[in-house]
Amino acid sequence: MSNRRTFLQQTGLAAVAALVSQRAFASALGTITAPCVMTKHKIGIQLFTLRELLMKDVKSTITEVSKIGYNQVETYYGYPGAYETKGFWGLNPKEFKVLLAQNNLSSPAGHYNTTAFLSKDGTDEVLKSHVETAATVGQKYFIIPGLPADLRKNGTLDDYKEMAAKFNTAAELCAANGLKLAYHNHNFEFKDQGNGQTGFEILLKETDPKLVNFELDLFWAVNAGLDPLALFANHPGRFKLWHVKDMDKADKNVYTEVGTGSIDFKSIFKAAKLSGVEYFLLEQDVIKIDPYQSITQSLNYVKETLLK
Repeated sequence: MSNRRTFLQQTGLAAVAALVSQRAFASALGTITAPCVMTKHKIGIQLFTLRELLMKDVKSTITEVSKIGYNQVETYYGYPGAYETKGFWGLNPKEFKVLLAQNNLSSPAGHYNTTAFLSKDGTDEVLKSHVETAATVGQKYFIIPGLPADLRKNGTLDDYKEMAAKFNTAAELCAANGLKLAYHNHNFEFKDQGNGQTGFEILLKETDPKLVNFELDLFWAVNAGLDPLALFANHPGRFKLWHVKDMDKADKNVYTEVGTGSIDFKSIFKAAKLSGVEYFLLEQDVIKIDPYQSITQSLNYVKETLLK
């Protein structure tokens, strides 16, 4: 099944490393005195991981997620076609919120299809509807999951400045509805646009830090050659959510269960306080074993190894 991340993965962009001075980096990391300890209710799952199961039976899938030990879920919404049916897999926002409550789950964040708003001359009509949906579900963070297709490969620094302005506008709408805005990265935002400048740096610098936050996808950041610790040191407190998913040791474009791949999560989690993270959201775009076995294994590694 094709999916939005597989599509984005095919952009073929070059990796670029984030640079910070040793002195600034050491100073920033010096603020961390102990590993981050988060309560279990801060660990959730991005439901895109279970998209095929959700399409077949949303109620039994949500029930199983709760039984496995997750306390929160991150949704995705408004994507027509292969990986979502109407609403929340046939449920409207109120019905979905009830289903979560029945299973002792909540949803702190959701990904929403914002392509129309971010496109050239786009309006905010659909955006307003999605913001209302997020508020109805009781979410705290409204996530922009990526940029329009035409910017993924050929976006200029000026294009990213335009996106940053749109983020600020969307963030104001979110704030008026009791929500906070965050942007979810892939790897294309880290393309070197010359003199070490990247689109991601423009988004960080040109957005209002009081309104716009970031959901750092650790897989895609490392895939692009970035050191998450350097990002935290340069922009402390901006990364309120993380996507925690691992990278195959042999092929950096292959996903694997958390703790079985090549990403150094132990070092990253020790810098959680510096990043400002509030929510750890596990995700695996492609699973090669039983899905429930996969998400159980990843959850157990985070709880038993990274958060002790």
